[in-house]
Amino acid sequence: MQAEVQTKETFAIVTGASQGLGKAFVTELATRKINVILVSLPNESISILAAETATRYGVKTYYYETDLAQTQNVIALTDWLNKHFNINILINNAGVGGTKKFIDADVNYINTIMQVNVVATSIITHKLLPNLMKQTESYILNVSSMAAFSPIGYKTVYPASKSFIHSFTRGLSEELKDSIVSVSVVNPGAMKTNNEVKARIEKQGLLGKLTLLDPAKVAKYCIQQLFRKDTVIMVNPFSYALLKLLPIWIRLPLMTNAIKREI
Repeated sequence: MQAEVQTKETFAIVTGASQGLGKAFVTELATRKINVILVSLPNESISILAAETATRYGVKTYYYETDLAQTQNVIALTDWLNKHFNINILINNAGVGGTKKFIDADVNYINTIMQVNVVATSIITHKLLPNLMKQTESYILNVSSMAAFSPIGYKTVYPASKSFIHSFTRGLSEELKDSIVSVSVVNPGAMKTNNEVKARIEKQGLLGKLTLLDPAKVAKYCIQQLFRKDTVIMVNPFSYALLKLLPIWIRLPLMTNAIKREI
């Protein structure tokens, strides 16, 4: 968290902003001359990214380091935001996943996925909504996943959490359709966030390689569609069509076998 802030300008907030899609969102927003508040876990060099973004793109940036798996931290973050900033764009990008046998998963592993993906997203949106509604026009983008459309063995909790995000967003979008707040959800697949993730996804074989996405391209398309008020943003039509065409009794073992190769 930075020192006391005094500003009446509007800002976008991006959670999970230090790497991958979150970092790409920060860059895309900054290229559009939109001020950004970056939120990440501690010790992820978010202060450096914030400073570099401000210098390179000529926008105002602030940052906040916290663990969103702790509800009290989520409350503290939103209280700080509401006290100091006018928020007109909220991007709930922070998310946690992984691949494990459910029986081998630690309780903290399961709890963190639910707390970050479900609880933090819900609370941040709830707490910042009055702020968003005070602006001239506002946008919420929740990052779900292609996993939202199918259960998957060896991930189990993660797809369920992303199904929640998709359903939550669609419901909120309908609820707020007559307001100045536009609500969207994006369901990307796996992305080239770093070499470790890329290598892990490629272990899935052809399916993994075909669905691997570039975060910069995803971010650019998402922001474009967000401003067009597209409720459901699809960045990989091939994957979505495949999931819709395949019946669950084919899709579930197919995806589970692909994911199992990551273990």
